Amino acid sequence: MFDEKQLAQLDPVYFNIITLDDRDVTIQSRNTGHYWYLHCTEYPTEGACIIFHKHRFSHPYHQHGRGNSLHQAIRSIKSHDKWQINGRHR
Repeated sequence: MFDEKQLAQLDPVYFNIITLDDRDVTIQSRNTGHYWYLHCTEYPTEGACIIFHKHRFSHPYHQHGRGNSLHQAIRSIKSHDKWQINGRHR
């Protein structure tokens, strides 16, 4: 599960926080406008999560990856934002 200390580390300046609880976090990057849904599976380790992503609100989510912790998932999202902002290759 995501604990309160981990959830408190979500930056409301960087993210629009849509929903959060001990198992699920839905956020929107204020930099790219992309939506992210993080689901805590606690497998294979406690705090492990699946990272889902979509570009627009009306689009369906697709699996973006996995994280061993909420912190690692947020780093992955910020890395994706940087890649997106700096001109992804098409």
